[in-house]
Amino acid sequence: MTVGSGETLGETLEATLKEILVEDLFLDVPTERIGDDDGLQDVLGLDSLGFVELRAQCEQRFGVAITDAEFTPLHFHSVRTVADLVRTLRTGATGEHMAVPQ
Repeated sequence: MTVGSGETLGETLEATLKEILVEDLFLDVPTERIGDDDGLQDVLGLDSLGFVELRAQCEQRFGVAITDAEFTPLHFHSVRTVADLVRTLRTGATGEHMAVPQ
């Protein structure tokens, strides 16, 4: 069952992102083996087209708009940093006021 936030009932944002990586972007890694802090490029092997598709999937599934200023290696480093970005965008913060992921 899908809820208004774009997440499936009982799932976290991180779990949904992992499903996107495996089911929509065809990463050859089981979702349960993807760590929240694994590097999307250096550990999981996501390529430049994959990052563009991940951005589009986030915008569609979570109802956010990711600007070019927010579409950075810092925000798209790991599942956790992408989830943090989506949460920040959901609260209505702009790129200038966005917290930098740690």
